[in-house]
Amino acid sequence: MLHFAANLSFLYNDVSFTERFAAAAHDGFKGVEYLFPYEFGSHDLAKALADNGLQQVLFNAPPGGTDRASMSHAWEQGVRGTTCLPGREAEFRSGFLTALDYAQVMNCPRIHVMAGLVPPELRVASTLPPALSTSGPYARTPGPLRDTYISNLRWACEQAASAGRDVLIEPINTRDIPHFFLNRQDDAHAIVKEVGMPNLKVQFDLYHCQIVEGDVETKIRHYLPTGQVGHFQIAGVPQRHEPDTGELHYDTVFKVMEEVIAAQDWHGWVGCEYRPAGGAAATSAGLGWMRKR
Repeated sequence: MLHFAANLSFLYNDVSFTERFAAAAHDGFKGVEYLFPYEFGSHDLAKALADNGLQQVLFNAPPGGTDRASMSHAWEQGVRGTTCLPGREAEFRSGFLTALDYAQVMNCPRIHVMAGLVPPELRVASTLPPALSTSGPYARTPGPLRDTYISNLRWACEQAASAGRDVLIEPINTRDIPHFFLNRQDDAHAIVKEVGMPNLKVQFDLYHCQIVEGDVETKIRHYLPTGQVGHFQIAGVPQRHEPDTGELHYDTVFKVMEEVIAAQDWHGWVGCEYRPAGGAAATSAGLGWMRKR
């Protein structure tokens, strides 16, 4: 059986953020995730979870910043993580320790750390138009970015292990986030092996995977049994709407996931990180795909 979590950064955007917890619970969700919580107090969020019988299953460490105010605005300023960026180790550590504090209060088992954007001077040239660019992969290229990434992940995993948390890394397609450091499943799993920490896992987003690589069913069957997949996310491809839209046939994908999950006794979640096709107020109306499961 698949356990779906509502991504409150993408769903129920017709109401305030704190009201989205109740909306998700009303529609039958038992878990929630979102991008960043740092605009709000951790105890306020923990109360919203408890009041609505929800579990916090995942959130992101700050994309950047050194205090809550700057962490809350880093995404709007175009920062997409600092994990791979030499010279910003102190910023990464400050952000991750803040995320650990939030995870403790909200009893969240997983923290995703965004890799970051490759600096302009190190970017791979591409002859393709921006919408089709596949520049990279950067994560397999030896050098200061990869060294910094590995070092920061080891440090984060050590901190998280003492708190009983998992650290997640996510390959993201280069169309949505051009020049993102980590793009492919094979690179992510190779990094997990190199870091060598049991609480480092891959956040397997099927939307990103389909855009970059395809062959999603084979990758689920291959990677889930490794024990290195900590979380799934879903969305229709290419428009990032409900999973019953677009080119990826989720009825088949869900059956494969259920089959492999049952065989592995996997207890993770599937995050619903998509934009409702009918607009912000159409989240509930678009959940037919989930209600029929």
